[in-house]
Amino acid sequence: MDEMIQENGRLGERWDIKGRIALVTGASKRLGRAIALDLACRGARIAAHCASSLDAAEDLAGKIRQNGGTCQIFPADFDCPENAGELVRRVAASMGTVSILINNASIFDEQSFREMSLPEIERNLRINAWAPMEAARAMAATCEDGVIINLLDTRVLDYDRTHVPYHLSKRMLATLNRIMALEFAPRIRVNAIAPGLVLPPEGKDDSYLAALAPSVPLQTWGGTQDIVDAAIYLIQARFVTGQTLYVDGGRHMKGHVYE
Repeated sequence: MDEMIQENGRLGERWDIKGRIALVTGASKRLGRAIALDLACRGARIAAHCASSLDAAEDLAGKIRQNGGTCQIFPADFDCPENAGELVRRVAASMGTVSILINNASIFDEQSFREMSLPEIERNLRINAWAPMEAARAMAATCEDGVIINLLDTRVLDYDRTHVPYHLSKRMLATLNRIMALEFAPRIRVNAIAPGLVLPPEGKDDSYLAALAPSVPLQTWGGTQDIVDAAIYLIQARFVTGQTLYVDGGRHMKGHVYE
């Protein structure tokens, strides 16, 4: 009985973040920035990826260093998705093996079903789905104990008719999330977070969220800390893989076409 209790306790221990190399893609802004800051506060050494937002990435790195943390910046253009795998190898060469990968970087261009073109679909697939997979495969090639978090969208369960190429790419990543969880087990856990009304699209304010709040069972919207809390839970949860955690106030249960 004592051995069983001890074993159960061992399984219940939280996976330790301190000292890990955490690569956060799209780390300079919004959700990526919030996750990177929180991981740094918990002792992770941050590899902050950015595409073109170098000034914002420098600001992030400065804040982390001021608080005694470690952060290096790694620019990469995911429009060439092979760069995502190369990014992981660059981080490993400079900082050490990546054991936390936050696949956050994505594009969110407006394009309807009637407007969408094959090049635009291909671009969204490259950046939003293929690049995360390339990064994950590169990490899995060397990491013996790690975790991957893929950022999705609550609308993978319904339909975003104003961002169709984006919608298709996130659906592909949702499927890859489950595939990678099986392919990389038992060494690496792979989970996803599907945010709902948390941040307005760039260029819009909280009035955008307020207009959509009545469609949410909880009748409100969330914030970046809700996503950060979900990420930390999934990173530390040793016995969870292949899951998608919907952080959306229950919105995914209603089935709705977003205008």
